[in-house]
Amino acid sequence: MTACHGKDRFKRATVERRHMYDRLKGFQDRYPGEMAARREVVDTVEATADRYGFREIDTPRLERAAMWTDKSGDDIVDELYAFEDKGGRHVTLTPELTPTVARMVADKGQELTKPIKWRSTRPFWRYEQVQQGRFRQFSQTNVDIFGSSEPIADAEILAVTVDALTNLGLGAEDFEIRVSHRDILGALLRSFSADVDVEEAIRQVDKRAKVEEEAYLQGLVDAGLHYDQAEQFDDLLVAGDLDAMVETTASDELAAAVENLRAVLSACEDLGVREHLDLSLTTARGLDYYTGVVFEAFDATGEVSRAIFGGGRYDDLIESYGGPPTPAVGVAPGYATLSLLCQRAGVWPEESISTDYYVLTVGDTAATAARVARDLRERGHVVERDLADRGFGSQLEYADSIDAETVVVVGEQDLANDEVTVKDMDTGDQTTAPVDEFPGEHDRPTYDDFAE
Repeated sequence: MTACHGKDRFKRATVERRHMYDRLKGFQDRYPGEMAARREVVDTVEATADRYGFREIDTPRLERAAMWTDKSGDDIVDELYAFEDKGGRHVTLTPELTPTVARMVADKGQELTKPIKWRSTRPFWRYEQVQQGRFRQFSQTNVDIFGSSEPIADAEILAVTVDALTNLGLGAEDFEIRVSHRDILGALLRSFSADVDVEEAIRQVDKRAKVEEEAYLQGLVDAGLHYDQAEQFDDLLVAGDLDAMVETTASDELAAAVENLRAVLSACEDLGVREHLDLSLTTARGLDYYTGVVFEAFDATGEVSRAIFGGGRYDDLIESYGGPPTPAVGVAPGYATLSLLCQRAGVWPEESISTDYYVLTVGDTAATAARVARDLRERGHVVERDLADRGFGSQLEYADSIDAETVVVVGEQDLANDEVTVKDMDTGDQTTAPVDEFPGEHDRPTYDDFAE
């Protein structure tokens, strides 16, 4: 075998081995620049919730699959990363947070001061078709209130949503928040037929924008409405005239739901976010546990087709997990779609890393360089040093590649003069500083602090 053939076989083997470990479909790699931008967005959302008094929690990544199959049927297993663990339990990687926090409140609800206000940022997993803004591993920040059925609780969740979006630099022209009410939909459906499958009909409403009109109407018929009732029901939803609905149905249940929705919108007016909300009764949210106000935030241009934020009220869920009756309302942004919206609107943070100081060593100066780096880090700065035994020029190139603001040169000649060299990487200007006075009393020493 020739050397050339041997090299070709080695290359083929290398390529095949690399493909053996290809990243799985629906999962993403994120490198430092993207993570820096993403971290800034997540920090903004979390800080917004923190200012309203939401407290951070952490939750298991693995739960019993029954938490989802009991509510949605065994068919949902096809959408889960579910398996049998070594203890013979049917478990799943969590596809969402709401059932988990409902269980947590059910476990300790009597010990917790109401209202309970929690937030959590973490990954979730769903085995579903990969498309724009939808992956099989994704991250959300969940923001929830437990223990208050007052309209102000719904309004505060909506205010957190609006404030998070505007704090990211998005304007009213960039997003729209569509608000609806599940009890209005349910009462309206029951006013047409006492035998209608309300949950199934609401699932059809949730699919309305994604399917052909005829398929949508047939779905309502399959749920128990006559065809003409399905058309009339849809006409009322699209018109969104709450007074007309109440007058048409003479339903006390619907009138109460309309009153609640109006109270929530009035509270949103008090909180200064009403202008960002649009009444949209065709917004349904497909999950069965929603009970009252529901809403979704979208890209106003439609370029990002999936919801950016989604949430609503789920008053019955804690009780269904064995806890006391506990009203609840919450929201969660999906960072895949939120990132797309920020990029489309031009407010996505710069994907770059930055470094406060690079301590450059020349010769046998490691001990002093370590002391300088340690003192700077103790002041809270990001500091790097050479870890590859590189020369002066290579170290300077590396400092530039990590966007170092200041380079501190600790060389043998510098130390012989009891000095270090301080270089401003933006201007290229440099000066010297007494080694015993660097960083000294300076919290963030720069070239300007030592230049004459």
